[in-house]
Amino acid sequence: MRDPSITEIMVNGPAQIYVERAGKIIEVDVRFRDEHHVMEVIERILKPLGRRVDRAWPMADARLPDGSRVNVIIPPCVLNGPTITIRKFPARRLTVEDLIRFGTMTPEMAEFLRACVIARLNIVVSGGTGSGKTTLLNVLSAFIPEEERIITIEDAAELQLQQRHVVRLEAAPALPDGTGRVTIRDLVINALRMRPDRIIVGECRGPEALDMLQAMNTGHEGSMTTIHANSPRDALSRLETMVLMAGMELPLRVVRTQIASAIDLIVQQERLRDGSRKITRITEIQGMEGDTVVLQDLFVFQAKAIGEEQGKVEGVHRPTGIRPHFMSRLEAVGIRLSPQIFGVGTFPVGRTR
Repeated sequence: MRDPSITEIMVNGPAQIYVERAGKIIEVDVRFRDEHHVMEVIERILKPLGRRVDRAWPMADARLPDGSRVNVIIPPCVLNGPTITIRKFPARRLTVEDLIRFGTMTPEMAEFLRACVIARLNIVVSGGTGSGKTTLLNVLSAFIPEEERIITIEDAAELQLQQRHVVRLEAAPALPDGTGRVTIRDLVINALRMRPDRIIVGECRGPEALDMLQAMNTGHEGSMTTIHANSPRDALSRLETMVLMAGMELPLRVVRTQIASAIDLIVQQERLRDGSRKITRITEIQGMEGDTVVLQDLFVFQAKAIGEEQGKVEGVHRPTGIRPHFMSRLEAVGIRLSPQIFGVGTFPVGRTR
C-alpha cells in the first residue's frame, strides 16, 4: 500500500498476489500463511468500516480511510480462497496537464472538452475496467465553474472534486437483517430534489440510467457519468439495456430517442496493450435517423505500430475534420474554438452509424 507506483492489489487466496504497476499486472513474491491469515486481514480491513463478510453474505465493498476502494469475496462463492481487490486512491489528484503529458489526450482535445463542460453538454465517459474512466471524469469535473452546485453519486466514493460547493452521496449496502439498502437509483432520484446545477454519477450500471437520462432531458444539463463499454456504439447498447432494466417497458425507439436527446458526447477511454491509457474516440451524438442513433467521431486515436521499446503502442490522435453540430451552444457561452482544432479542411476519418 505504501508503494506509490502500485495502483491495484489483487489477492487470489493465500498463495497468489498480483499488483498493477504502470498499467501492467505482475505477480509479486509475497504470500499469506494460509486462508485463516487472509481472513484475519479481511476482518482488520472491514471491521473499522462497519462492514463484515460471512457465510450469510460472503461479499463486501468498502472504502478505506485514504479513499482506496476494496472488494472482498470469500468461499463458497470463490474457489481460490478469500479474495481481496484494492484499487488504491492516488496520493495526488491528476490534472489535465498530467493526461496531456501521459499522451492520454492532446492539448486540442483538452481545450475542446473544457469548452464542452463549460457549455453544459451532457457527457458519458465509456471504457473497460481499469481504463481510467474515473480519472478522466475527475479531470473533466475540474472544468466545472466554481459557483455551481454539484451533486456526486457513487457506489464507493472515488471522485475528487476540488470545487467548494459539492455534495457527495454514496450508496449504502443492506444491513445484516436485509434493511437499509440505498441504491444509486435512490440517490439519483433524491439528488433531483437537492437543487443541483450538475449531477455526476460515478458509474451507471443499472436502472438508474433511466432517471439520469430523464434528468438530462429536463433541465439538468452538464451532467456526466461513466459506463463500462468497449466503443461508443456499445455504450449506447449498454444504456438501452440499463434503461429497460427499470421495468418501464418502453418501446426501443422511445429509449433511443431519449438517449439521443439527452447525451451530447461520448468519450471513449482504453487501456492499450502496453498499459498506457488513452482517449481513443470523442464522438458526438447527432440525433436519430429512422430507428438508429447517429454517431459522428470528432477525434480518434490511430495506432500505428508496436514499438520495440517494451512493446510500446505508437500512434497519434487526429481530428476527423468535422465540426460538431452543437458549436452554437459553445458560442452561446462565449467560447469560440479555432477550426484547426477539428482539422477542418483535412480529409474526414469517417462517420459511424
